[in-house]
Amino acid sequence: MFDGQRSRQGYALNMFCMTLNNAANRAEFSQDEPAYLDRHALSPEQRAAVLDREWLRMLQLGGNIYYTFKLAALDGLTMQHVGAQMSGVELEDFRQMMIDGGRSLEG
Repeated sequence: MFDGQRSRQGYALNMFCMTLNNAANRAEFSQDEPAYLDRHALSPEQRAAVLDREWLRMLQLGGNIYYTFKLAALDGLTMQHVGAQMSGVELEDFRQMMIDGGRSLEG
């Protein structure tokens, strides 16, 4: 759940993601991701999650989906791609699951 504590935990991660609103920042990040991340106070776990594009882990570490999706968009991903990766299923299976009404309560 994204609450006040999670928001505080993810502040640096979310602020990094917000920098991707700027085209020059996106270009700089794309050229050297580790060097760009050095400018932000991410925890080691957040940094690894960003570099490895572990979407669910970013949320667990305080990332807000609306902010972290800016990184996904930079990679050319849709929300369906991210949802599939977070659910551990293939993209087409995820799409069909959404068409069918979503995942069951049992998972």
